[in-house]
Formats: sequence, C-alpha cells, structure tokens
Amino acid sequence: MTTLGPKTFRSRTTRAGIGLLTAAAVACVAMAAPATAVSSGPTSDRPRVQQALERAVTETGLPGILAKVREGDDQWFGTAGVADTRTGRKRLPQERFRIGSATKTFTATVVLQLEAEGKLSLDDTVEEWLPGLVRGNGHDGRQITIKQLLSMTSGIFNYLLDEEIQARIAGPAFLEHRYDSYRPQQLVKIAMSHAPDFKPGQGWTYTNTGFVLAAMIVEKATGKTYAEQVSQRIIRPLGLTGTYVPGGKEVRIRGPHARHYSTLLSQEPKPTIYDVTELNASAGWAAGNMVSTAADLDRFFTTLLKGRLLPKAQQRQMFATIPVPEGKWIPNTTYGLGMSSVKLSCGTTVWGMGGAIHGSWSYAYGTRDATRMLVQNVNGDWNNPIATVFTPVLEAEFCAPRSR
Repeated sequence: MTTLGPKTFRSRTTRAGIGLLTAAAVACVAMAAPATAVSSGPTSDRPRVQQALERAVTETGLPGILAKVREGDDQWFGTAGVADTRTGRKRLPQERFRIGSATKTFTATVVLQLEAEGKLSLDDTVEEWLPGLVRGNGHDGRQITIKQLLSMTSGIFNYLLDEEIQARIAGPAFLEHRYDSYRPQQLVKIAMSHAPDFKPGQGWTYTNTGFVLAAMIVEKATGKTYAEQVSQRIIRPLGLTGTYVPGGKEVRIRGPHARHYSTLLSQEPKPTIYDVTELNASAGWAAGNMVSTAADLDRFFTTLLKGRLLPKAQQRQMFATIPVPEGKWIPNTTYGLGMSSVKLSCGTTVWGMGGAIHGSWSYAYGTRDATRMLVQNVNGDWNNPIATVFTPVLEAEFCAPRSR
C-alpha cells in the first residue's frame, strides 16, 4: 500500500498510512444507505459477508464499501453505505477507484516479465541502469539490486515519510497542495536526502522509493514509458477496461466512480471529513497511483495467481515471500516481490495486495490456486479499514462454513 507503515496500527488514521491526497471540503459525515447484493450462480448467497459489509459502515462511520467475490464461475457483489454522501447514491460494480499500493503488483509483474525476456536481471544493480542517481547519505546504488527494490530489502528511505512531504499531505495544508505534481527524479532526490534504514539486504521496511526506481529502470530498459508498459503488457491483454495509469497532471478519475472522502490524517476525535476525489497522485507513480475496478482487480490477481502472466521461474520469485517483521507492516503477513500473503485467524492464508491513498483503501486477496478471490474497497480513509473492515470481511468469506 502506498504508505502503510508501522504507525498504521497504532492510531485511528496513520500519518504515514495513506500516501496521496486531495480535497474539497464536505460538511456532511457519511450516512449509511441500504445495503445491496447482486449474485449469480447456485452458491452465491453470502449473508455473513453482507453482514460484515453492513457492520463496516455502521461501526466505523465510513461512507461506503463494496466487495466482489468470485468462487469458480460464481460471482457475488455486495455493498453497504454510499458512493456519494451528498446524493445518497449507492456503490456500483462498475465503479473505478484509486488502488494505492496494489499498483506495486502491476509494477513488479512488468519487471519480472522483462527479466523473463532477458531485457534485465533481478541481480542487476540500480547503478547499472540509473548511474549516479542513488547516492548520498549512505545510499549506494552500486550495492542495491532490482530484486531488493521489489522485495523492500534495499534499505532506501521511503520518500513519503519526509517531513516536508508529510506536512503537505496531512491536515489543512493538504488543501493547498492537492494538485502538486512530482517527477520520479524528485521523489528519489527526496529519499536521498535521508539516511537509509539499513544496509542493502540486511532488513525489511516498507518503502515506495524502490518501486519508483524499478519503474525508472523499466523505462530505461524498454525505451517506453512506465504507463505504456503496464498498458501493453497487462491492461490491454487482460481486457482491464476500467484500469489505467493516470498522467502526471491528471487529477480526475475517468468514468464512473464513487466520491473519495478523507479526514486528511487528522487525529481529532471528531475530525472534519473532506471530499478528496480530485487529486494529483503523481507522488505515488509506480508505487501507488493507478485506478481500477473490483472486476479488473479480480481478473488481474486471478490471472497472476494462476501463473498466466509470468513464466514459472519468475512466478517462483514473486511468491517467494518472507515474514514481515512485527510492527513493520500489516500483522501476520509475508511479502515477496510486489506480492503478499495474510494469515487469517482461522489459519487460512490468502494472497494478493492492498492499497491506500487519501479517500480510498482497497484489498484484493484470494486462495493461492485462485479458485476464490475477494476484492474490497472503502471510499473513506479513517478508523484503520484493514483491521476494522477488510479483515472481518475476509474472515466472513474464507473462515466461515460453506453457507456464507
């Protein structure tokens, strides 16, 4: 996820916990609308999942939630709350939303495809592709490999934790900076102004900088833009009609979408809620700026889990996860190359990725064989949706008896 770090699980809304930004003030707090569910197939009824969706809204005050479940050919779609607090419009299956750090899985897939084609190696150093860029304050691109960029083991400082960046994305100052545009080189330069978290390969820490560098290497290796590579290799072949990489100065979400709401990372007991639907997500770029839909994320992760996007060697590398150190990210997780697993309380392990950005949190996880997939999105960013929303819904689907 764009910036889900240790603070995510220590506060109602993490200062490091979302990552990108926008806002136009709204006076109204989200009000729950009637829940809805659409299904097809003989085993589509999922009362426990629907109840979990309803609790997600009534118990957290979040505006709305949608969930898409696929089990084999069986499809189920449920919602609770609203897509728009002003009109009371319900959330819909075709809605597009910002997916935050689920973008990282797309980025890692492109890099691994390039390795399979012999255009680069995961053992290549950053210096080989981007000479002189990763230097200063203890950073040394000659010692950092592409694999370490993707596995969060490079030690490179996460630019979104820079104090100046944090000052722009939290609180009222965000309203002045929601349309700020960043170039990848700027983001790396910010990271280089800080000391690394550890020496390359000697730790694990969540950092967006590695994926920005990985995408810059993609552009160097192919001579095409990162957006072109994602579209050419993933979006078009899979027919992901609601998915795209926004342009550098693009602030609106194309096509049908829910409004996105944020407290601007406020720690106040009753914070003001703002409409942050329009924003410039260039600060996330290849680490967290993409837009997608529940159906598209289902198709992408299902295809990836089934091994249809990567050759076997690269598939093994993506899924060769290591346990995430306690307090470093989401509890009970492992992380590979843009791919993670979560162990639920019942012992079931699900695979996928999630993402957070101002006003939108998403979670796409399924069984390792992709026979079942669950995609969730909330159009609000407070009260820690992972713990209060996504995990209960996952457990309602993957831990409950067969009549869900």
